[in-house]
Amino acid sequence: MAKDLVFEIGTEEIPAKFMNKTLEQLKENAGIAFKENRINYKSLNTYGTPRRLVLYVKDMEEKQQDLELEIKGPSVKAAYDKDNNPTKALLGFAKGNGLELEDIYIKELSGAEYVYGKKHLIGEKTIEVLKKLLPELLVTITFPKSMKWGNKTFRFARPVRWLMPIFGDELVEFNKDDIICSKYTRGHRVLSQGEIEISKASDYFDKMREAYVIVDQNERRKMIKEQCEEIAKKINGNIIHDSELLEEIIYLVEYPTALLGSFEEDYLNLPREVIITPMKEHQRYFPLENENGKLMNNFIAVRNGDKNYIEIVRKGNERVLRARLSDAKFFYEEDKKVLLDKCVEKLKYVVFQDSLGTIYDKTINIINNSIYLAHELGLDENSVNRLKRAAYLSKADLVTNMVKEFDELQGVMGREYALVQGEDIEVAKAIEEHYMPRNAGDRLPSSIMGAIVGISDRIDTICGCFSIGIQPTGSQDPYALRRQAISIINII
Repeated sequence: MAKDLVFEIGTEEIPAKFMNKTLEQLKENAGIAFKENRINYKSLNTYGTPRRLVLYVKDMEEKQQDLELEIKGPSVKAAYDKDNNPTKALLGFAKGNGLELEDIYIKELSGAEYVYGKKHLIGEKTIEVLKKLLPELLVTITFPKSMKWGNKTFRFARPVRWLMPIFGDELVEFNKDDIICSKYTRGHRVLSQGEIEISKASDYFDKMREAYVIVDQNERRKMIKEQCEEIAKKINGNIIHDSELLEEIIYLVEYPTALLGSFEEDYLNLPREVIITPMKEHQRYFPLENENGKLMNNFIAVRNGDKNYIEIVRKGNERVLRARLSDAKFFYEEDKKVLLDKCVEKLKYVVFQDSLGTIYDKTINIINNSIYLAHELGLDENSVNRLKRAAYLSKADLVTNMVKEFDELQGVMGREYALVQGEDIEVAKAIEEHYMPRNAGDRLPSSIMGAIVGISDRIDTICGCFSIGIQPTGSQDPYALRRQAISIINII
């Protein structure tokens, strides 16, 4: 009779960005382990919340499949003497594999004859195999960053606090560095009190729901989407969708409840990105825009909890965002008072790399590279002059207050300040676009100037690093040279 298996690894909060790949890895490793151990099942899935990784297997057989092995032994010449009597080599082969001499037979392989025997392995009970397999599965999981704690012999993203392996209605007992295996788990940190007993694997999801934990990340994703769409519809707004932000929020909450917040309309006078960046990158809010594509003075936040005291939570979120936007407004107004040419001068005191000089030195290299590429591409004199200006100002915003506080806005603020100070629109556009693509799947520069400055910047970094012996290795690439090389190819 087949039974379900649930294996919950309870932890302190795992970083949200680790979760997707971790769950994929756990699923793949488990599938390989079960196949190698001849354990059949109907389906296998992995689930995760901030405090737990879960392996759930449906209809797993109670016993390993039996196995018949054909075992190759010594050559016939080594197995029998001149009188055709078995030698020590043959007797040792037979004894070592639990074979009788009458079970031995001869087969030809690559023009030579060898002795063979068939060995029948009777499958163990699945629960006995799981006692060895699950602790091994635990330590095969790797993370971008991991840690050791206490006297534990393995590394993990965060300390493991409990293990709950249940096969059918039986506890799979094993000892891994004194981390207790039991039929008890923990619910939502605030909404659930005490430990929760899971008597059998098939009860797991319902019991967790009662404890305010939606274990299935796909269900949480659906809940968040539906709640957010419903809120946006009520105020005739549209959510500015961001799949990466949604994936992160999914793994920040165990019981999602969306709420609508607002801020003063006066902040809408700031550049669009200045408003959106604190919302998304710092507070994990969804921005909203109206039917005309204009930003609204509203946002949607997702709390880890139910609707109780939602007004207090709303006000708290509004207060935090208001402080962020107030800072942004102050930085913006102060930065506009400083000419970008003066910012470029400040780059002389910002080190890019000890052996390669300052950001100002890098700027000069970008200018020279850009001029070379412009001549190779046959740009006219006016275009070359604008290109030189764009290259000269390309890194100026790095020393502005806004970019120091919100480094995600580098390039964006360079464009904004260039336009405020009356620079040519193509120059301003190139300042922003030379950072594109920022990551895989990002937009590419739409202007020739943005493309040239972007290539010139990346070529300078790659050649400079290689010239002083900084080269990517199998596991290390601190200056992202591979990514920069791929970006150059994509731009071309």
